[in-house]
Amino acid sequence: MRIKLSDHFSYGKLLRFTLPSIAMMVFTSIYGVVDGYFVSNFAGKTPFAAVNLIMPVLMIMGTVSFMFGSGGTALVAKTCGEGDQDRANRYFSLIVYTAFAVGVVLAIMGFLLIRPIAVRLGAEGQLLESCVRYARIVLVTLPLFSVQVMFQSFFVAAEKPKLSFTVSVISGAVNMVLDAVLCICLPQELKLTGAAIATAVSQTVGGAIPLVYFSRKNDSILRLGKTEFDGRALLKASVNGVSEFLGSISMSIVGILFNLQLMKYAGEDGVSAYGVMMYVSMIFTAAFGGYTMGIAPAISFHYGANDRSELKSLLRKSILLCCIAGIGMVFLGELLCIPLADVFVSYDSGLRSMTISGFRIFALSFAFVGFGIFASGFFTALNDGVTSAIISFIRTMVFECAAVMLLPLILGINGIWLSVIVSEFLAVMLGVVFLLIKQKKYGY
Repeated sequence: MRIKLSDHFSYGKLLRFTLPSIAMMVFTSIYGVVDGYFVSNFAGKTPFAAVNLIMPVLMIMGTVSFMFGSGGTALVAKTCGEGDQDRANRYFSLIVYTAFAVGVVLAIMGFLLIRPIAVRLGAEGQLLESCVRYARIVLVTLPLFSVQVMFQSFFVAAEKPKLSFTVSVISGAVNMVLDAVLCICLPQELKLTGAAIATAVSQTVGGAIPLVYFSRKNDSILRLGKTEFDGRALLKASVNGVSEFLGSISMSIVGILFNLQLMKYAGEDGVSAYGVMMYVSMIFTAAFGGYTMGIAPAISFHYGANDRSELKSLLRKSILLCCIAGIGMVFLGELLCIPLADVFVSYDSGLRSMTISGFRIFALSFAFVGFGIFASGFFTALNDGVTSAIISFIRTMVFECAAVMLLPLILGINGIWLSVIVSEFLAVMLGVVFLLIKQKKYGY
Protein backbone atom coordinates (compact mmCIF):
# COMPACT_ATOMS: atom_id res chain seq x y z
CA MET A 1 0.00 0.00 0.00
CA ARG A 2 1.30 3.45 -0.93
CA ILE A 3 2.35 5.49 2.10
CA LYS A 4 1.18 9.10 2.03
CA LEU A 5 2.68 12.14 3.72
CA SER A 6 -0.57 12.62 5.62
CA ASP A 7 -0.39 9.16 7.28
CA HIS A 8 0.37 8.45 10.92
CA PHE A 9 3.84 6.88 11.07
CA SER A 10 4.48 3.86 13.25
CA TYR A 11 8.08 2.63 13.50
CA GLY A 12 7.40 0.09 10.77
CA LYS A 13 5.77 2.57 8.42
CA LEU A 14 8.49 5.12 9.17
CA LEU A 15 11.21 2.68 8.18
CA ARG A 16 9.34 1.53 5.06
CA PHE A 17 8.81 5.11 3.94
CA THR A 18 12.41 6.22 4.52
CA LEU A 19 14.10 2.99 3.40
CA PRO A 20 14.16 3.92 -0.32
CA SER A 21 15.86 7.24 0.50
CA ILE A 22 18.34 5.50 2.80
CA ALA A 23 19.06 2.85 0.19
CA MET A 24 19.39 5.49 -2.51
CA MET A 25 21.91 7.54 -0.53
CA VAL A 26 23.87 4.47 0.55
CA PHE A 27 23.96 3.09 -2.97
CA THR A 28 25.09 6.46 -4.33
CA SER A 29 27.92 6.40 -1.79
CA ILE A 30 28.82 2.84 -2.69
CA TYR A 31 29.34 3.63 -6.34
CA GLY A 32 31.56 6.51 -5.21
CA VAL A 33 33.54 3.95 -3.20
CA VAL A 34 33.79 1.69 -6.26
CA ASP A 35 35.10 4.66 -8.22
CA GLY A 36 37.81 5.11 -5.58
CA TYR A 37 38.64 1.41 -5.63
CA PHE A 38 39.32 1.40 -9.36
CA VAL A 39 41.34 4.63 -9.24
CA SER A 40 43.47 3.38 -6.34
CA ASN A 41 44.10 -0.14 -7.62
CA PHE A 42 44.40 0.53 -11.36
CA ALA A 43 45.39 4.18 -11.83
CA GLY A 44 47.72 4.28 -8.83
CA LYS A 45 48.41 6.06 -5.54
CA THR A 46 49.03 9.55 -6.97
CA PRO A 47 45.78 9.67 -9.03
CA PHE A 48 43.92 8.34 -5.96
CA ALA A 49 45.40 11.15 -3.84
CA ALA A 50 44.49 13.64 -6.60
CA VAL A 51 40.83 12.61 -6.62
CA ASN A 52 40.61 12.91 -2.83
CA LEU A 53 42.44 16.24 -2.84
CA ILE A 54 40.18 17.88 -5.43
CA MET A 55 36.86 16.21 -4.53
CA PRO A 56 35.94 18.70 -1.74
CA VAL A 57 36.29 21.51 -4.29
CA LEU A 58 33.94 19.72 -6.70
CA MET A 59 31.45 19.20 -3.90
CA ILE A 60 31.49 22.93 -3.16
CA MET A 61 30.53 23.54 -6.79
CA GLY A 62 27.51 21.26 -6.33
CA THR A 63 26.28 22.70 -3.02
CA VAL A 64 23.55 24.75 -4.67
CA SER A 65 21.72 21.50 -5.35
CA PHE A 66 21.61 20.65 -1.65
CA MET A 67 20.24 24.10 -0.85
CA PHE A 68 17.48 24.06 -3.46
CA GLY A 69 16.77 20.37 -2.87
CA SER A 70 16.21 20.45 0.89
CA GLY A 71 14.88 24.00 1.10
CA GLY A 72 12.69 23.65 -1.96
CA THR A 73 11.29 20.32 -0.79
CA ALA A 74 10.36 21.83 2.58
CA LEU A 75 8.53 24.68 0.85
CA VAL A 76 6.76 22.45 -1.68
CA ALA A 77 5.73 19.80 0.90
CA LYS A 78 4.45 22.48 3.29
CA THR A 79 2.43 24.02 0.44
CA CYS A 80 0.97 20.58 -0.34
CA GLY A 81 0.04 20.21 3.32
CA GLU A 82 -1.78 23.53 3.12
CA GLY A 83 -3.84 22.12 0.21
CA ASP A 84 -2.57 24.31 -2.65
CA GLN A 85 -1.28 21.77 -5.21
CA ASP A 86 -1.11 24.17 -8.17
CA ARG A 87 1.11 26.59 -6.28
CA ALA A 88 3.29 23.69 -5.09
CA ASN A 89 3.90 22.66 -8.73
CA ARG A 90 4.80 26.22 -9.70
CA TYR A 91 7.32 26.37 -6.87
CA PHE A 92 8.70 22.97 -7.86
CA SER A 93 9.22 24.00 -11.50
CA LEU A 94 10.79 27.34 -10.62
CA ILE A 95 13.29 25.76 -8.23
CA VAL A 96 14.36 23.04 -10.69
CA TYR A 97 14.92 25.49 -13.56
CA THR A 98 16.84 27.90 -11.33
CA ALA A 99 19.12 25.19 -9.93
CA PHE A 100 20.02 23.95 -13.41
CA ALA A 101 20.89 27.48 -14.58
CA VAL A 102 23.06 28.13 -11.54
CA GLY A 103 24.79 24.80 -12.15
CA VAL A 104 25.76 25.92 -15.66
CA VAL A 105 27.36 29.12 -14.32
CA LEU A 106 29.26 27.27 -11.60
CA ALA A 107 30.53 24.66 -14.08
CA ILE A 108 32.03 27.37 -16.29
CA MET A 109 33.65 29.10 -13.32
CA GLY A 110 35.03 25.83 -11.98
CA PHE A 111 36.47 24.81 -15.34
CA LEU A 112 38.45 28.08 -15.52
CA LEU A 113 39.59 28.23 -11.89
CA ILE A 114 40.37 24.61 -11.03
CA ARG A 115 44.10 24.77 -11.78
CA PRO A 116 44.93 27.72 -9.48
CA ILE A 117 42.70 26.19 -6.80
CA ALA A 118 44.60 22.88 -6.99
CA VAL A 119 47.90 24.74 -6.73
CA ARG A 120 46.70 26.49 -3.57
CA LEU A 121 45.84 23.10 -2.09
CA GLY A 122 49.48 22.07 -2.44
CA ALA A 123 49.26 20.03 -5.64
CA GLU A 124 52.23 20.09 -7.98
CA GLY A 125 53.72 18.01 -10.77
CA GLN A 126 51.77 14.86 -11.63
CA LEU A 127 49.44 15.35 -8.66
CA LEU A 128 48.42 18.76 -10.02
CA GLU A 129 47.83 17.53 -13.57
CA SER A 130 45.73 14.62 -12.28
CA CYS A 131 43.59 17.00 -10.18
CA VAL A 132 42.91 19.30 -13.13
CA ARG A 133 42.18 16.52 -15.62
CA TYR A 134 39.74 14.69 -13.35
CA ALA A 135 37.94 17.85 -12.21
CA ARG A 136 37.40 19.37 -15.65
CA ILE A 137 35.80 16.21 -17.01
CA VAL A 138 33.43 15.91 -14.05
CA LEU A 139 32.54 19.62 -14.13
CA VAL A 140 31.11 19.27 -17.65
CA THR A 141 28.07 17.50 -16.18
CA LEU A 142 27.73 19.63 -13.02
CA PRO A 143 24.31 21.08 -14.03
CA LEU A 144 22.84 17.58 -14.36
CA PHE A 145 24.53 16.48 -11.13
CA SER A 146 22.85 19.44 -9.43
CA VAL A 147 19.37 18.38 -10.50
CA GLN A 148 20.16 14.72 -9.76
CA VAL A 149 20.91 15.55 -6.12
CA MET A 150 17.93 17.90 -5.89
CA PHE A 151 15.47 15.35 -7.24
CA GLN A 152 16.51 12.92 -4.51
CA SER A 153 14.54 15.13 -2.12
CA PHE A 154 11.73 15.97 -4.52
CA PHE A 155 11.02 12.31 -5.31
CA VAL A 156 10.10 11.86 -1.64
CA ALA A 157 7.91 14.96 -1.64
CA ALA A 158 6.22 13.55 -4.75
CA GLU A 159 5.48 10.37 -2.75
CA LYS A 160 7.80 8.39 -5.06
CA PRO A 161 10.77 7.44 -2.85
CA LYS A 162 11.18 4.04 -4.56
CA LEU A 163 11.60 5.73 -7.93
CA SER A 164 14.44 7.79 -6.45
CA PHE A 165 16.19 4.57 -5.47
CA THR A 166 15.63 3.12 -8.95
CA VAL A 167 17.25 6.14 -10.61
CA SER A 168 20.20 5.88 -8.23
CA VAL A 169 20.65 2.19 -9.02
CA ILE A 170 20.64 2.87 -12.76
CA SER A 171 23.05 5.78 -12.43
CA GLY A 172 25.32 3.84 -10.08
CA ALA A 173 25.33 0.76 -12.29
CA VAL A 174 26.39 2.89 -15.25
CA ASN A 175 29.23 4.35 -13.19
CA MET A 176 30.48 1.01 -11.91
CA VAL A 177 30.34 -0.74 -15.28
CA LEU A 178 32.17 2.10 -17.01
CA ASP A 179 34.71 2.24 -14.18
CA ALA A 180 35.48 -1.43 -14.66
CA VAL A 181 35.69 -1.22 -18.45
CA LEU A 182 37.64 2.04 -18.75
CA CYS A 183 40.01 1.67 -15.79
CA ILE A 184 40.95 -1.87 -16.77
CA CYS A 185 41.07 -1.53 -20.56
CA LEU A 186 42.55 1.92 -21.10
CA PRO A 187 46.33 2.53 -21.07
CA GLN A 188 47.84 3.43 -17.70
CA GLU A 189 48.07 7.16 -18.48
CA LEU A 190 44.33 7.29 -19.35
CA LYS A 191 42.87 5.25 -16.48
CA LEU A 192 42.12 8.34 -14.34
CA THR A 193 40.47 9.95 -17.37
CA GLY A 194 38.34 6.83 -17.74
CA ALA A 195 37.21 7.06 -14.10
CA ALA A 196 36.26 10.71 -14.59
CA ILE A 197 34.28 9.89 -17.76
CA ALA A 198 32.45 7.11 -15.87
CA THR A 199 31.43 9.59 -13.17
CA ALA A 200 30.35 12.22 -15.70
CA VAL A 201 28.20 9.78 -17.69
CA SER A 202 26.52 8.45 -14.54
CA GLN A 203 25.69 12.00 -13.44
CA THR A 204 24.17 12.69 -16.85
CA VAL A 205 21.96 9.62 -16.55
CA GLY A 206 21.01 10.42 -12.93
CA GLY A 207 19.95 13.95 -13.82
CA ALA A 208 18.27 13.28 -17.17
CA ILE A 209 15.88 10.52 -16.04
CA PRO A 210 14.03 12.61 -13.41
CA LEU A 211 13.90 15.61 -15.74
CA VAL A 212 12.13 13.48 -18.34
CA TYR A 213 9.87 11.83 -15.74
CA PHE A 214 8.61 15.03 -14.14
CA SER A 215 8.30 16.82 -17.50
CA ARG A 216 5.75 14.25 -18.68
CA LYS A 217 2.37 13.25 -17.30
CA ASN A 218 2.99 11.00 -14.27
CA ASP A 219 1.15 9.58 -11.29
CA SER A 220 3.09 11.54 -8.66
CA ILE A 221 1.83 14.72 -7.00
CA LEU A 222 4.47 16.91 -8.72
CA ARG A 223 5.10 17.86 -12.33
CA LEU A 224 7.41 20.24 -14.15
CA GLY A 225 5.58 22.83 -16.20
CA LYS A 226 5.08 26.52 -16.75
CA THR A 227 6.02 28.83 -13.95
CA GLU A 228 6.87 32.46 -13.35
CA PHE A 229 9.66 34.15 -11.50
CA ASP A 230 8.85 34.43 -7.81
CA GLY A 231 11.71 36.01 -5.91
CA ARG A 232 9.97 35.53 -2.58
CA ALA A 233 9.56 31.77 -3.16
CA LEU A 234 13.21 31.39 -4.25
CA LEU A 235 14.34 33.36 -1.22
CA LYS A 236 12.20 31.19 1.05
CA ALA A 237 13.56 28.00 -0.48
CA SER A 238 17.10 29.34 -0.21
CA VAL A 239 16.65 30.34 3.43
CA ASN A 240 15.07 26.96 4.20
CA GLY A 241 18.00 25.17 2.59
CA VAL A 242 20.76 27.50 3.70
CA SER A 243 21.78 25.03 6.41
CA GLU A 244 22.37 22.28 3.84
CA PHE A 245 24.13 24.84 1.62
CA LEU A 246 26.39 26.01 4.44
CA GLY A 247 26.74 22.45 5.72
CA SER A 248 27.89 21.15 2.35
CA ILE A 249 30.29 24.04 1.83
CA SER A 250 31.55 23.71 5.39
CA MET A 251 32.10 19.97 5.05
CA SER A 252 34.02 20.56 1.84
CA ILE A 253 36.11 23.27 3.47
CA VAL A 254 36.75 20.95 6.40
CA GLY A 255 37.79 18.26 3.91
CA ILE A 256 40.21 20.72 2.31
CA LEU A 257 41.55 21.65 5.75
CA PHE A 258 41.98 17.97 6.62
CA ASN A 259 43.93 17.45 3.41
CA LEU A 260 46.16 20.45 4.11
CA GLN A 261 46.89 19.16 7.61
CA LEU A 262 47.52 15.65 6.32
CA MET A 263 49.86 16.93 3.61
CA LYS A 264 51.73 18.69 6.42
CA TYR A 265 51.90 15.72 8.82
CA ALA A 266 51.96 12.72 6.46
CA GLY A 267 52.19 13.83 2.81
CA GLU A 268 50.30 12.08 0.00
CA ASP A 269 49.94 8.93 2.11
CA GLY A 270 47.93 10.86 4.68
CA VAL A 271 45.57 12.16 2.00
CA SER A 272 45.14 8.64 0.60
CA ALA A 273 44.46 7.18 4.07
CA TYR A 274 41.90 9.88 4.74
CA GLY A 275 40.35 9.12 1.35
CA VAL A 276 39.71 5.52 2.37
CA MET A 277 38.08 6.66 5.62
CA MET A 278 35.95 9.17 3.75
CA TYR A 279 34.69 6.56 1.31
CA VAL A 280 33.57 4.36 4.20
CA SER A 281 32.28 7.32 6.21
CA MET A 282 30.20 8.42 3.20
CA ILE A 283 28.29 5.16 3.31
CA PHE A 284 27.51 5.40 7.01
CA THR A 285 26.62 9.10 7.01
CA ALA A 286 24.61 8.58 3.83
CA ALA A 287 22.28 6.31 5.80
CA PHE A 288 21.56 9.16 8.23
CA GLY A 289 21.30 11.66 5.40
CA GLY A 290 18.92 9.38 3.54
CA TYR A 291 16.74 8.92 6.62
CA THR A 292 16.59 12.68 7.20
CA MET A 293 15.83 13.31 3.53
CA GLY A 294 13.11 10.66 3.61
CA ILE A 295 11.33 11.86 6.72
CA ALA A 296 11.69 15.62 6.09
CA PRO A 297 8.68 15.96 3.70
CA ALA A 298 6.45 14.20 6.25
CA ILE A 299 7.65 16.59 8.96
CA SER A 300 6.97 19.57 6.66
CA PHE A 301 3.54 18.23 5.70
CA HIS A 302 2.36 17.69 9.28
CA TYR A 303 3.77 21.05 10.31
CA GLY A 304 1.83 22.69 7.46
CA ALA A 305 -1.29 20.74 8.50
CA ASN A 306 -0.80 21.87 12.13
CA ASP A 307 -0.70 18.25 13.39
CA ARG A 308 1.55 18.76 16.42
CA SER A 309 0.93 15.29 17.84
CA GLU A 310 2.35 13.56 14.76
CA LEU A 311 5.21 16.06 14.66
CA LYS A 312 6.19 15.12 18.21
CA SER A 313 5.93 11.42 17.37
CA LEU A 314 8.20 11.76 14.32
CA LEU A 315 10.84 13.60 16.36
CA ARG A 316 10.96 11.09 19.20
CA LYS A 317 11.03 8.06 16.92
CA SER A 318 13.77 9.61 14.79
CA ILE A 319 16.05 10.39 17.73
CA LEU A 320 15.78 6.81 19.01
CA LEU A 321 16.50 5.34 15.57
CA CYS A 322 19.55 7.60 15.13
CA CYS A 323 20.96 6.49 18.48
CA ILE A 324 20.53 2.78 17.76
CA ALA A 325 21.97 3.07 14.26
CA GLY A 326 24.95 5.10 15.48
CA ILE A 327 26.00 2.51 18.04
CA GLY A 328 25.67 -0.26 15.48
CA MET A 329 27.82 1.62 13.00
CA VAL A 330 30.64 2.03 15.50
CA PHE A 331 30.88 -1.73 15.94
CA LEU A 332 30.62 -2.30 12.19
CA GLY A 333 33.32 0.26 11.48
CA GLU A 334 35.73 -1.37 13.92
CA LEU A 335 35.11 -4.78 12.35
CA LEU A 336 35.61 -3.57 8.79
CA CYS A 337 38.67 -1.34 9.15
CA ILE A 338 41.22 -4.05 8.25
CA PRO A 339 39.38 -5.64 5.29
CA LEU A 340 38.55 -2.20 3.88
CA ALA A 341 42.17 -1.09 4.12
CA ASP A 342 43.14 -4.28 2.30
CA VAL A 343 40.65 -3.57 -0.48
CA PHE A 344 41.96 -0.07 -1.18
CA VAL A 345 45.64 0.11 -0.24
CA SER A 346 46.99 -3.42 0.28
CA TYR A 347 49.73 -2.63 -2.27
CA ASP A 348 51.49 -0.31 0.25
CA SER A 349 52.16 -1.69 3.76
CA GLY A 350 52.90 1.72 5.32
CA LEU A 351 49.77 3.29 3.89
CA ARG A 352 47.74 0.25 4.96
CA SER A 353 48.99 0.52 8.55
CA MET A 354 48.23 4.26 8.69
CA THR A 355 44.73 3.67 7.33
CA ILE A 356 43.90 0.96 9.86
CA SER A 357 45.17 2.83 12.92
CA GLY A 358 43.45 6.05 11.85
CA PHE A 359 40.16 4.37 11.06
CA ARG A 360 39.99 2.66 14.47
CA ILE A 361 39.87 6.13 16.02
CA PHE A 362 37.78 7.77 13.31
CA ALA A 363 35.03 5.10 13.52
CA LEU A 364 34.01 6.19 17.02
CA SER A 365 32.52 9.36 15.52
CA PHE A 366 29.69 7.34 13.95
CA ALA A 367 27.99 7.17 17.36
CA PHE A 368 27.27 10.91 17.20
CA VAL A 369 27.13 11.96 13.54
CA GLY A 370 23.53 10.87 12.88
CA PHE A 371 22.00 13.13 15.52
CA GLY A 372 23.77 16.20 14.17
CA ILE A 373 22.55 15.50 10.63
CA PHE A 374 18.98 14.89 11.75
CA ALA A 375 18.80 17.93 14.08
CA SER A 376 19.77 20.28 11.27
CA GLY A 377 17.42 18.58 8.79
CA PHE A 378 14.55 18.66 11.29
CA PHE A 379 14.57 22.46 11.47
CA THR A 380 14.90 22.72 7.69
CA ALA A 381 11.73 20.62 7.41
CA LEU A 382 10.02 23.04 9.81
CA ASN A 383 10.96 25.85 7.38
CA ASP A 384 13.27 27.28 10.05
CA GLY A 385 16.33 27.61 7.86
CA VAL A 386 18.11 30.01 10.21
CA THR A 387 18.22 27.59 13.14
CA SER A 388 19.17 24.73 10.84
CA ALA A 389 21.97 26.84 9.35
CA ILE A 390 23.32 27.77 12.78
CA ILE A 391 23.51 24.11 13.82
CA SER A 392 25.12 23.06 10.55
CA PHE A 393 27.61 25.94 10.47
CA ILE A 394 28.77 25.58 14.07
CA ARG A 395 28.99 21.80 13.74
CA THR A 396 31.36 21.99 10.80
CA MET A 397 33.06 25.38 10.49
CA VAL A 398 33.50 25.97 14.22
CA PHE A 399 33.77 22.60 15.94
CA GLU A 400 35.48 20.58 13.18
CA CYS A 401 37.81 23.33 11.98
CA ALA A 402 38.91 24.20 15.51
CA ALA A 403 39.46 20.56 16.41
CA VAL A 404 41.45 19.67 13.29
CA MET A 405 43.68 22.72 13.74
CA LEU A 406 44.33 22.38 17.48
CA LEU A 407 44.42 18.66 18.31
CA PRO A 408 47.26 17.77 15.88
CA LEU A 409 49.47 20.28 17.71
CA ILE A 410 49.19 18.05 20.78
CA LEU A 411 48.67 14.55 19.36
CA GLY A 412 50.17 14.71 15.87
CA ILE A 413 48.34 12.82 13.12
CA ASN A 414 46.17 10.98 15.68
CA GLY A 415 44.78 14.38 16.62
CA ILE A 416 43.41 14.70 13.08
CA TRP A 417 41.45 11.46 13.41
CA LEU A 418 40.32 12.32 16.95
CA SER A 419 39.09 15.77 15.90
CA VAL A 420 36.07 14.21 14.14
CA ILE A 421 34.92 12.51 17.36
CA VAL A 422 35.26 15.66 19.43
CA SER A 423 33.43 17.87 16.94
CA GLU A 424 30.53 15.42 16.42
CA PHE A 425 30.04 15.02 20.19
CA LEU A 426 29.88 18.80 20.59
CA ALA A 427 27.36 18.90 17.71
CA VAL A 428 25.07 16.55 19.65
CA MET A 429 25.14 18.91 22.62
CA LEU A 430 24.36 21.85 20.34
CA GLY A 431 21.42 20.04 18.72
CA VAL A 432 19.91 19.16 22.10
CA VAL A 433 20.10 22.80 23.19
CA PHE A 434 18.25 24.04 20.11
CA LEU A 435 15.60 21.33 20.31
CA LEU A 436 14.85 22.39 23.89
CA ILE A 437 14.84 26.11 23.06
CA LYS A 438 12.46 25.70 20.10
CA GLN A 439 10.15 23.13 21.67
CA LYS A 440 7.49 25.58 22.77
CA LYS A 441 7.43 27.45 19.46
CA TYR A 442 6.84 24.37 17.29
CA GLY A 443 4.90 22.27 19.79
CA TYR A 444 6.88 19.04 19.51
